[in-house]
Amino acid sequence: MLELTMATVAEAEAGATAGMLMAEAPSEPGAVLRVGRDKSVCRLSTPDDWLFVSRVHLEFLCGPEGTWQVTWLRGSQPDPSSEVRLVSGEYAQPLTYGGTVALPRGGSGEIIVQDRTAPRSVNVGFYHEV
Repeated sequence: MLELTMATVAEAEAGATAGMLMAEAPSEPGAVLRVGRDKSVCRLSTPDDWLFVSRVHLEFLCGPEGTWQVTWLRGSQPDPSSEVRLVSGEYAQPLTYGGTVALPRGGSGEIIVQDRTAPRSVNVGFYHEV
């Protein structure tokens, strides 16, 4: 099972955890969880006016071995207005626009979507229960 928690943080709310959203999916091949502004396809949705987040920004997909990966989906713009990075323990790595990275099996961490133009972020915590 993959469990996600999401908090949207603006500078004025830094440190607050109010409004945290949660979603989970079994670790079965083909299972998908999405994060973005489009509430019709995303299990975790950001505010509609946070345009640094695409309609469908992140896609978590379970592969054939029960392992999870996250993809920063390309949006309608050629250059993104956000930066995305994965943090797991002491390990941190940027995600490339349109890129995919495997999540640690049985691990936990956070995907951070940072607005390039304002002090706002979307923090998506993950926990892969084996």
